[in-house]
Amino acid sequence: MPVSISDLTSLLRDARWVALTGAGISTDSGIPDYRGPHARPTKPLMFQEFLSSEAHRRRYWARAMVGWTTIGSAQPNAGHRALAGLTDRRLRGIITQNVDGLHQAAGSDGVVELHGTLAQVRCLSCGAIVARESMLEALEDANPGWRDRLPQPPDSPDYRTPERLRPDGDAEVTDWQWVRLVSCGVCGGILKPDVVFFGESVPSPRVQLSYSMVDDADALVVAGSSLTVMSGLRFVRHAAKVGKPVAIINRGPTRADELAVVRLDAGTSEVLTALERSLV
Repeated sequence: MPVSISDLTSLLRDARWVALTGAGISTDSGIPDYRGPHARPTKPLMFQEFLSSEAHRRRYWARAMVGWTTIGSAQPNAGHRALAGLTDRRLRGIITQNVDGLHQAAGSDGVVELHGTLAQVRCLSCGAIVARESMLEALEDANPGWRDRLPQPPDSPDYRTPERLRPDGDAEVTDWQWVRLVSCGVCGGILKPDVVFFGESVPSPRVQLSYSMVDDADALVVAGSSLTVMSGLRFVRHAAKVGKPVAIINRGPTRADELAVVRLDAGTSEVLTALERSLV
């Protein structure tokens, strides 16, 4: 199997292609991935738990208040910038499993956020959308002195390690019973981050748009995803089924390695930067 940058370049030089990105593309921005060597397995919060239990909502928002200190300040890295630069070189769009908004911050257009975005919050009753910054300001107003309840300040390096932070901004906080929740300012309903929780389905329009992007392209490039969850894997399987070549750039194995015609076990920043230089 081809394993060099030149093989990837040869595959894409005359092709219209789509990128499918995962948490691995954001690790160089200081956001840990889910399954890296230091990531600690955690039990994800299910949508029904969030919906039915105020205690679970307090837990979520306590951890989110801490995690946003890192996620909200993260900046695009060389991999994000390379994809933005490749947009004019036959890259037709990006399907991302990430919720950090770094592709758009790097200047990419045509980004489909499969799992939503942490940048905003949605009311589950009336559908009103609130910027996450505004939501967190309201939470801080409702919980004066919340930083003093933490064993370390929220911007402590301890909260930025793969052992204590997840790509969705969920930081490890063991005490959350003190949190006073904030309700929707329009109808008083429950506010939820505008992301797809475990137990929810990716909205059908996003899925169909992603399939159409793959169908309209000549090739699919996976960058920084182990393809463990079906939400991303299905597009790789679809591309292979209809005869479109798949390239995978990822540190470590993926669930679709056998479908790839180019497989690079390497960092996304270095590979995508080299690809941008070579596709001139």
